[in-house]
Amino acid sequence: MDRRDFLQNTFALSAVVAAGQLLVSTPAQAEDNKAVAAIKSKHWQYDLQLKHTWTIARGSRDTATVTFFEIESEGVKGIGEAALSTAARYGETRDTVQQALSQVDLSAFSTPFQYGEIFAYIERLAPGQKAARAAIDIAIHDWLGKKLNVPLYRLWGLNKDKTPLSTFTIAIDTPEIMMRKTEEAAEFPVLKIKVGRENDEEIIAAIRKVTDKPLRVDANEGWKSKEAALERIKWLQDQGVELIEQPLPTSQLAETAWLRERVNIPLFADESVSGLGDIGKLHDAFDGINIKLMKCGGLGEALKMIHTARALGMKIMMGCMIESSVGISAAAQLSPLIDYADLDGNLLVSNDPYTGVKVVAGKIVLPDDPGIGVKLR
Repeated sequence: MDRRDFLQNTFALSAVVAAGQLLVSTPAQAEDNKAVAAIKSKHWQYDLQLKHTWTIARGSRDTATVTFFEIESEGVKGIGEAALSTAARYGETRDTVQQALSQVDLSAFSTPFQYGEIFAYIERLAPGQKAARAAIDIAIHDWLGKKLNVPLYRLWGLNKDKTPLSTFTIAIDTPEIMMRKTEEAAEFPVLKIKVGRENDEEIIAAIRKVTDKPLRVDANEGWKSKEAALERIKWLQDQGVELIEQPLPTSQLAETAWLRERVNIPLFADESVSGLGDIGKLHDAFDGINIKLMKCGGLGEALKMIHTARALGMKIMMGCMIESSVGISAAAQLSPLIDYADLDGNLLVSNDPYTGVKVVAGKIVLPDDPGIGVKLR
């Protein structure tokens, strides 16, 4: 299998190196696999409680319902997570996730090593349900890593010391509360500020009263015209802002390309990019893309997106929804491959049921545990 096939299929597991020996599936072992109990699965919902009300240009919330998906096979368990954006932005709701996962029956598969066939089955079963697929994808990858007793980043040949800094996000609130949130985030060297309302300048000015740290700004489609966006960005260029996410609505791609020609801050696609098929049409309008497992359908698709965007000369950010340590730790396994990280969703909640990846002085620290590296708290 050449490198192109390796990347296209996420990674090859027909032969792996473990404990210094080459483990190859033999006909006798393949026959034994038939006797292995079928894959068991279960899922359940969980309400994550936010430390502060979460407000972006589209709306607010105090809780985020996620769905955990667990598989078990050959005495090994794998855990995944489905998390959603606010206001069903991508056509999925907690009910559609629940419905999709309720239909999943993996008993026809003898082992999660049949992941290619499993993903094809899931796509036929629930087309377009990317968050549900992400939960299954993460659970299978977690199982694979645990079965092989290796962290995913190591299975992909990545260096855990090359993880980037992660931003800490300050959601929209009154300027006074946003100043307090900024002071609470003292350990993070880079902050991400949500904007997209009429008082953007007031918000940034207030934050600049309490910190001179580099800022990244996310408008979440909040600026509705290219002229308004140009005016805001020109002002932000003098405020120590490193990049802008999704300045205009997704429907305004040509306007975003117009804007890009007139500003000196890199523009990153967020809502405009969901999966691999979106990237080709974006590289003239954006300098980079923000990849989220819950939008693209999991780790396998995210890895393809990273290499495709690189081939087009684009920068890579990896972001998140409001998620537990399950989703965040999964995404973090790919972080040595990216330029920017916004993997703080688990840090915004007060009742995360799992532990996994950590952020120390802003830097992502990957666990050495196998799979995605999470444990029950």
